[in-house]
Amino acid sequence: MNLDVLDLQALFLTFKLACITTTILFVLGLPIAWWLSRTESKFKPVLEALIALPLVLPPTVLGFYLLLAMGANGWLGKLWLSLFDTTLAFSFTGLIIGSAVYSLPFVVQPLQSAFSNVSRELMETAAALGAGFWDRFWTVALPSARNGALTAVVLGFAHTLGEFGVVLMIGGNIAGETKVVSIAIYEHVETLNYASANGLSVTLLLISFSLLLTLFVLNRNSHKSLLGSAQSNA
Repeated sequence: MNLDVLDLQALFLTFKLACITTTILFVLGLPIAWWLSRTESKFKPVLEALIALPLVLPPTVLGFYLLLAMGANGWLGKLWLSLFDTTLAFSFTGLIIGSAVYSLPFVVQPLQSAFSNVSRELMETAAALGAGFWDRFWTVALPSARNGALTAVVLGFAHTLGEFGVVLMIGGNIAGETKVVSIAIYEHVETLNYASANGLSVTLLLISFSLLLTLFVLNRNSHKSLLGSAQSNA
């Protein structure tokens, strides 16, 4: 693989972005997914539609509106500038915000699905035994939803690795700051440097495949373990 220093720098930046974004999304996604899985509010479909919007909206459209919000005249850009005296657009922090918005459904939806399958009777039994809400959540709900949590982490991380349209719109192509792997590949193709483009593409392909393979194997083994436990208790 023909990977130079700039390519390795783009790889490191991409992994850094994916790790930070996935951590933020998991922390934010837990309460959102739990509320969506339990609420009967009439506003639930509205929030679900907003969360799922990045799945159908062209990345360039999402990136364009994020760029407007983060720009010097945007509400978020002005707020950030007044608080930290630095610009948000075309910065690594801007990439994190954009990536979090773009990958949000890949984290929230698996968590919501998993939480929906958590037994209400089990939660009520724990409450009857004196367990508080947070105790029930961490010791009953989250362990019961571990497969969904694992799926959310892997999909959120893998999706962030492959982002292109959104990060290009709000981050540009600044080496060491906003130039991630997908943009580096595009740049290599533009300059007809197919060897370097292939090296980065193969690297990303192998990493993404390994992540998904690990996810499916772990979920399969976990499912078998649950079946075995249920049969032994029958």
